[in-house]
Amino acid sequence: MRSPDPSRRRFLTLTASAASLTALGLPAGAAAASPAARPARPTHEPDFGPNVFVYDPSTPVAEIQSTLDRIFTAQEHNEMGLDRYAVLFKPGRYEVDARLGYYTTVAGLGAHPDDVEIHGAVRVVGQPDPNSPAGISALTNFWRSAENLAVTPTDWSNQWAVSQASPMRRVHVKGVLWLEPGNGGYSSGGFIADSKVDGITINGSQQQWLTRDSELGGDWTNGVWNQVFSGVIGAPAQGFPDPPYTTLPTSPVVREKPYLFVDAAGRWRVAVPRLRRDTAGTTWAAGGAPTPSLPLTDFFVARPTDSAKRINAELARGRHLLLTPGVYRLDRALRVRRPNTVVLGLGMPSLAPVTGDAALRIEDVDGVRIAGVLVDAGPVESEVLVEVGARHCHRPHAGNPISLQDVFFRIGGPYAGRAVTSLVINSRHTLIDNIWAWRGDHGNPGTIGWTVNTAATGVVVNGDDVTAYGLFVEHYQRWQTIWNGERGRTVFYQSELPYDPPSQAAWRSPTGDGWASYKVAPHVRTHEAWGLGVYAYFNQGVDIRCDRAIEAPRRAGVRFHDAITVFLDGSGGIERTINEVGTPVVGSYGTSPVVSYP
Repeated sequence: MRSPDPSRRRFLTLTASAASLTALGLPAGAAAASPAARPARPTHEPDFGPNVFVYDPSTPVAEIQSTLDRIFTAQEHNEMGLDRYAVLFKPGRYEVDARLGYYTTVAGLGAHPDDVEIHGAVRVVGQPDPNSPAGISALTNFWRSAENLAVTPTDWSNQWAVSQASPMRRVHVKGVLWLEPGNGGYSSGGFIADSKVDGITINGSQQQWLTRDSELGGDWTNGVWNQVFSGVIGAPAQGFPDPPYTTLPTSPVVREKPYLFVDAAGRWRVAVPRLRRDTAGTTWAAGGAPTPSLPLTDFFVARPTDSAKRINAELARGRHLLLTPGVYRLDRALRVRRPNTVVLGLGMPSLAPVTGDAALRIEDVDGVRIAGVLVDAGPVESEVLVEVGARHCHRPHAGNPISLQDVFFRIGGPYAGRAVTSLVINSRHTLIDNIWAWRGDHGNPGTIGWTVNTAATGVVVNGDDVTAYGLFVEHYQRWQTIWNGERGRTVFYQSELPYDPPSQAAWRSPTGDGWASYKVAPHVRTHEAWGLGVYAYFNQGVDIRCDRAIEAPRRAGVRFHDAITVFLDGSGGIERTINEVGTPVVGSYGTSPVVSYP
């Protein structure tokens, strides 16, 4: 995400992990040694590998803090690296300051967020940016997460200065939450769900943000272009475009992300939250029903050294899948064929296809849950990276849909990947909950360029009755998102057009200059979307135009609420916001909001 002024340049700190990247860009033996000694593990404890640290309150504070500090030192600038980590806390109280760098998850293991009390911080801080007024920004604070714990800040607030792919889920902040890097430093969007903030939330310079099914005990301050609240108790009132708040009193249909926990008898389990409709507030508020769960013994606990063949054999046996931290080089797609299968990533694991197959293919069956994984395109072009259901499938799943949560796609960055489409949804009633599909605009040398990390489209929705919360899709070379299914709903959409078209001729669609970011197919009769932001920054020094940011049939059943286009920097810009509606944002910083269409 660019800042809205030509003088506000993103400062990139790119550190390659290990040696030069080979073949797929991954060196032999890609699993990295841990930056701190792993604590002793009782014989009954699961073995999650060397990059998962499990603590209980009897562990000396100095040992825990040392591990957290060492991981942060290793990961603070390791944006395009291969290392992945998770730090897990059993129920109890901990006096620690957990700073999160890239590819790091901190999570509690209680049945309730308040079972794990962090007195100190679980925080993400800004990075140096000499072009920011504050000298710091959070524009590239990607790929990290916190979940299922309570934080009592011992400083005046808990800072969570993040951008895309950095979710906060099932967290109780017992104080003030600060979402920007401080003093006006730039920040570019994030996601909170199933969480509670007791104090005020200082949103500050955040350009866009989605908060879903949560509770705010104090004011939500500030906001730049696109702040969306869905099912949030204490949310600010609807105000778009000034203030830029889009507020839905309830979320139409949701299911929270699965998570690990340890029960009262010390047994490891995976919670699988129920489907809910017309919701507001957290799942764990007083009076909430117990969350269903599965024993961890029902899961195949995979390591990055396990082959796709081995993992598929375990899935075929009916086992669920837990992916431990690391990079999984796949010579074939992982295939989920059984209903109600759970695929849960721990510590931001990456699925990296190497032969041009997909990373993951899901059959058109009930109740599959995919959560917490990063998908990297490989050097051999894939037609699709993740496919949900087969083309033209029509089986209903309203009572038990497939869900994808915190699934993040990347084309280029660590190495020069290629894929035609990142995500294709064919199954009806699928739930999308916090997706970032990203064709890289920066990365390791030789991995980024118009003809290098090629990708046409981020997300294609063919299935009917699909609902998306938190759809982030950026920099693809044609349409960013195509919606072909009926009765689709999107709550929050954020998209930057590609930075790097070399000419208008190279970036011209069948209907005119440029490709709309969000396209609803002409045959669609019913579609609705709330809180959409599309941004332009063409950085090749060429006058590039996009005729419209959103393209959709003009009919009563296709409705948009609170959409905005923004010129960030560079050349050219966007002529209209939705179809023929909106004013140009061309040549210099400007915005074009549309409150309602048609």
